[in-house]
Amino acid sequence: MAHSRARCEARLRAVSRLTAQDPRAAASLGGLEAAVSYALQAGGKRIRPCLVYAAAQAVDSNGPAEVALDNAACAIELVHTYSLIHDDLPAMDDDALRRGRPTLHKAFDEATAILVGDGLQALAFELLSEAQGVPAEDQIAMVKVLAQASGLGGMVGGQYVDIAATGSTLTLQELQGLHALKTGALIRAALSLGAVAAGASASERAALEMFGQHLGLAFQVVDDILDVEGSAATLGKTGGKDALAGKTTYVSLLGLEGARTAADALLADGLRAVEGFDQRADPLRALAEFIVQRQT
Repeated sequence: MAHSRARCEARLRAVSRLTAQDPRAAASLGGLEAAVSYALQAGGKRIRPCLVYAAAQAVDSNGPAEVALDNAACAIELVHTYSLIHDDLPAMDDDALRRGRPTLHKAFDEATAILVGDGLQALAFELLSEAQGVPAEDQIAMVKVLAQASGLGGMVGGQYVDIAATGSTLTLQELQGLHALKTGALIRAALSLGAVAAGASASERAALEMFGQHLGLAFQVVDDILDVEGSAATLGKTGGKDALAGKTTYVSLLGLEGARTAADALLADGLRAVEGFDQRADPLRALAEFIVQRQT
């Protein structure tokens, strides 16, 4: 995990440096570049990029082209970061703290935060278009995977449902549907991107996506537990906000012990989905266990 995180961090530092389409505007982009660097270098566990690398390793021990894999890993982290920036805005969850620091709109301003989020999303697809070392049809497949996961029927749709449902009580099935989009879609996409980059067969890709489906829900269940049990110092963000905002969570529906049981069951389901993979999938299995057992 440390090696994968380091690879992603190095690529993120490189893409933080902006290149103006017209050199006459280059000097004017300094403030925007500072905001991009602030957003991308705020730390974080980089779980989604690590899933990209681990999925590729599970399929191909030799690994796909490094450029393609690094770009895919960074692309999904760029989309994830953009989603956090927008999620923290006053019109969304209105949060002042992220990863232990002021949120981007607090450190800079709302307009800059919106523009950085928009720019990171565009940059993600630029990186996928430059995923050298994989066939052109696989590049197109990777673009489609990320577009569907992050778009109206995926993460954006999930955010809409989350906002619309604030103040109302959802059933467990409705809550799972919400988080399959808002949280789960990008986690499934990470597995799919790694699989496509490594030349996975249809059955291998399907198994990894099923693994991602269970893992995405488990991730959110644990997030809901930590929102109740954690503090701003340990979480790096404001704790207890879901309850204050009147949001339905796994804890509010199942209780703390019920939520822990649900997370463990989802982990077990996910691990069963990748039983057909050999020891090359062990880093993927370890990542899943880390996600469910994490304390922050």
